[in-house]
Amino acid sequence: MSQVICIGEVLFDLISDEPGVPLESVNAWTPYPGGAPANVACALSKLGTETAFIGGIGQDAMGADLSETLRSHHLNLSGLQLIPSYPTRSVLVTRSAQGDRSFAAFGGDRSTDSFADTQLSADNLPKDLFKPDSYLVTGTLGLAAPDSAGAIHYAIDLTRQQGGTIVVDLNWRPVFWPEPDFAKPLISDLLTKTDIFKLTDEEAQLFFQTEDPQEIYDRHPHLKAVLLTQGEKGCKYWIAGNIGELPAFKMDVEDTTGAGDAFLAGFLHQYVQTPDSFKDPTQAQTAIRFASAAGALTTLKRGAIAALPTPEEIAAFLHFQAIG
Repeated sequence: MSQVICIGEVLFDLISDEPGVPLESVNAWTPYPGGAPANVACALSKLGTETAFIGGIGQDAMGADLSETLRSHHLNLSGLQLIPSYPTRSVLVTRSAQGDRSFAAFGGDRSTDSFADTQLSADNLPKDLFKPDSYLVTGTLGLAAPDSAGAIHYAIDLTRQQGGTIVVDLNWRPVFWPEPDFAKPLISDLLTKTDIFKLTDEEAQLFFQTEDPQEIYDRHPHLKAVLLTQGEKGCKYWIAGNIGELPAFKMDVEDTTGAGDAFLAGFLHQYVQTPDSFKDPTQAQTAIRFASAAGALTTLKRGAIAALPTPEEIAAFLHFQAIG
C-alpha cells in the first residue's frame, strides 16, 4: 500500500457549546483538535493506511497538545515544523440547531496571517519522506500565505518527481484569506496539478456554476476522480469514467465538523490499495459507500479527530445498513 502524506493546517476548533446561537452571543466553547489535512491524516491512520503529516505549529501549549494528538494517531511527524515566534491557530466554530458548522473567527481576535501554520517552510520539508507512488493530500487554505503556499507547491513537485498522486480538497473558508478575491486564480492553478479533487456542492456552484462532477471533469480532463459531497443530500462522483451518486445515510447529527475529511480519508483508504480497480463501477461505488459511512459516523460526536470512526465501526454500520 502506498504512503499518504497530508500537508497543511493543524489547529484547534473552538466549537460552540450552544447550537443555534450566533457568534456574538455564544458564552462557552470547547476546544477540539482539527484542521482538514490533519483530520484526513488521522482518519487514514485510524483506518490502517500509512500516513505522514506536514504542518506548522507554535511553540506553545496548544502546539504541544496538537503534536501529542497527532503522535497518538501513529503518524510520521518528520515534517511537523515548530514555529517559535507564531502561535498555534484556533478557530471559533458556531453550530446551527441542526449541527451544521460555520467557521466564524479566530481565537485571540487575531488576523488570519498571524498563525504558525502560515509559516510552513519549503526549505525544511523532509525530502526523503517523498517516495515512489506516494499520495499527497492538501487543501487550499495554505495558499493564502506565501510561505505555506510555497511549501505546498514544493511538496507537489517532490511528489510528481516520484510519480505520485495529488489529492486536493477545495475546502473553501473565506475567513482564512486576508484577501478572498485573490483566492480563485490560486485555486485554479492548483487544480491544474490535481489528480483527485474533492469539493462540496456549495463550492461547486461557487467555483464551477454546476453540481455535476462530469461537467467539472470535462473542463479538467486530467483528473482521475471528482468527489462532490452534498451534506444531508449525499454525494455525487466521477471516478475513472464511472458516474454515480449515493444518498446520505440518515443520522442523528451532533456536529458535522470533520465529516468531509472522514469521507475523503475513507475513499483514499480504499483507492490507494488498488487504484486500477476503480475502472470497475462496482468497486467505485463500494469505495464511495465506505467513504460516506465514515463521514456519517463522524457526525455523531463533536469535533473532528475525536469523532473519527474505526474500520470496525464502519464495517458494523454498513452491515446494519445492508440488513436493516
